[in-house]
Amino acid sequence: MAQTSIVIRIELNHEQIHFGDVAAVVSRAGGDITSIDVIRPGKESSVRDITVDVAESEEQRIVDALKEQPGVQLINVSDRTFLVHLGGKIATQPTMPIKNRDDLSRVYTPGVAKVCTAIHDNPKKAYSLTIKRNTVAVITDGTAVLGLGDIGPHAAAPVMEGKAMLFKQLAGVDAFPICLDTKDTEEIIRTIKAISPIFGGINLEDISSPRCFEIERRLDEELDIPVFHDD
Repeated sequence: MAQTSIVIRIELNHEQIHFGDVAAVVSRAGGDITSIDVIRPGKESSVRDITVDVAESEEQRIVDALKEQPGVQLINVSDRTFLVHLGGKIATQPTMPIKNRDDLSRVYTPGVAKVCTAIHDNPKKAYSLTIKRNTVAVITDGTAVLGLGDIGPHAAAPVMEGKAMLFKQLAGVDAFPICLDTKDTEEIIRTIKAISPIFGGINLEDISSPRCFEIERRLDEELDIPVFHDD
């Protein structure tokens, strides 16, 4: 039987219930409390996060039991899958710390101006003097996400973040998720072309067929960087 771990935030009314009663409710419903975090203590009431190991089939039973318990207000329930997505799964990180004014003057103004000029004089230097050489855009319009179908660009973001994680962990490539709020083929092509200067490659992801083929073909013809669609 598959096991999972859920975090349940509850508020207790101490005139009606003690935490020991909550632990008993969870145990009778098939859960095992593995940790307790007091979020807000208090004499009359308190808020706590309880982490519970439970069979996936029994998760809802525990939630329902706590909802029915007098003196317990269920605030939120998160499982391990939701927890790893909190705040997003990727972040940008500088390659060097800025410790003083001299560092700042070299990475930003005024020192950066001569680097900009060098790239202006020879655009190919962008590959050696910026992140372009190791950066891929993971781009979707949210119209064909996994087996979920057309769920839109906001809901597609967790998948794009996950793909960016794979690029980084498996290949050392910095990838960034871009979710476009349009289904118009021409607008998608224009937008990708407009943002392409900073990227070394374009990964089209979860765009519905047959539009995805036209978008890939056109971009491959009109851009000077690799373009691929892994669906």
